[in-house]
Amino acid sequence: MQMFSPAMLALALSLGPLTAQAADSDAQCSTVRLADPGWSDIASTNAIARLLFEPLGYAVKIESLAVPIIYGGLKDGKIDAFLGNWMPAQQGFHDKFVASGEVKRWARNLEGTQFTLAVPDYVYKAGVKDFADLNAHAAQFDRKLYGISAGAPANLSLKEIIEQNAFDLGQWKLVESSEQGMLAQVDRAVKNDKFIVFLGWTPHPMNVKLKMHYLTGGEKWFGNDGEVFTLVRNGYPQACPNAAKLLTNLSFTLDMENAIMAEVVDKKISFDQAAKHWVKAHPEVLDAWLAGVSRKDGGAALEAVKAGIL
Repeated sequence: MQMFSPAMLALALSLGPLTAQAADSDAQCSTVRLADPGWSDIASTNAIARLLFEPLGYAVKIESLAVPIIYGGLKDGKIDAFLGNWMPAQQGFHDKFVASGEVKRWARNLEGTQFTLAVPDYVYKAGVKDFADLNAHAAQFDRKLYGISAGAPANLSLKEIIEQNAFDLGQWKLVESSEQGMLAQVDRAVKNDKFIVFLGWTPHPMNVKLKMHYLTGGEKWFGNDGEVFTLVRNGYPQACPNAAKLLTNLSFTLDMENAIMAEVVDKKISFDQAAKHWVKAHPEVLDAWLAGVSRKDGGAALEAVKAGIL
């Protein structure tokens, strides 16, 4: 057996495990403050984040805020992270806050997203397949575009389309509502075979529950395949490196988010419960999510999370 001198032993103990992430001893790291704009996909990813952070010794506080307030909160240091920077839908907010250096883009957590206007299957079959087809059926649509909550970046894009009279939609009206309110309106229209055009996106259970199609032609405003990024407040990675490392590692898939959201809808359970069910069924994801991460106090992360979930 190899023997160590007292000096070597003291040095080894002082260094600790060389592969472990630095513990977050700063008091400001004790609570991870996340933001939720009221979208099911972000409720899902926030639930996963909570599922991982809490067994590591962190408290998690999720603030329900409109998107413009979230960016302001990140800028002012009142929010630590936002897992819902949809691009290119939030290009304007990116240019104002991220490109200017007031908010930090930290990691890409999802790719292959879609976010644009959509119609039910019977409307698509009636010939509405592109933004340019909408105004030919203006009376059937009652000249209304159904969006989500006020201030959402996608709504701002739709307002710009109306203001510019793009696709001859200058006389149309944007109806702003919550995600749930918009989808309830879609459900009512579908039950009565009425024409409706609304904001659709994936991942979301609407893609499974509804026979729907995304319209082409809106790429200037909504882009093609999208990405979602995690944003953090300036200084957070330096102040809380362990928590920031976990946020770096957190990446998701369309199938994962769709499965969690679908279980919430189908089984009427919470996002926290659905996230836990998904991770229990796919424990292999924990290795990548917790690589280089420790408990808040410096202890082993993987064992702590598994003990709380599996």
